Amino acid sequence: MNTKKFLIGTFIGGIVLFFLGYLLYGKLLTDFFTQHSHAPAGADRAMTDLIWWGLIVGNLGTGALLTYVILKPGNANSFGSGAGIGLAVGFFSSLGNDLVRYATENGSDLHGVCADIAVFTVMCAVAGGIIAAVTGMGKKKS
Repeated sequence: MNTKKFLIGTFIGGIVLFFLGYLLYGKLLTDFFTQHSHAPAGADRAMTDLIWWGLIVGNLGTGALLTYVILKPGNANSFGSGAGIGLAVGFFSSLGNDLVRYATENGSDLHGVCADIAVFTVMCAVAGGIIAAVTGMGKKKS
């Protein structure tokens, strides 16, 4: 695997996921997720109280996972192929994580869980597409 492309893809993916998360979770869907949460008041951190290093490293970790799968030989070198891989990775990872948490915690109702799966899947599809487009630049089709 090309280390330079892996690092670039990880960084780009982390940035895309960070800003999409801010836009979707932090701004557009905040009220929806609050309405579908069973968490006690104050359980979610205010924007001013976020643990930024954890948020950044978490997004970079997801960016690294997407980049790793995308860079496997023959997987993706265009926005469309990367988006397809991102969609699958995002869907199956959030499906597994969210449903296990739903089954074992009292954090959210099923509507919130399904919405989280959908939002994270879309975020990963967009990030995967951008990662593939950036890391696939200059590749010749055979």
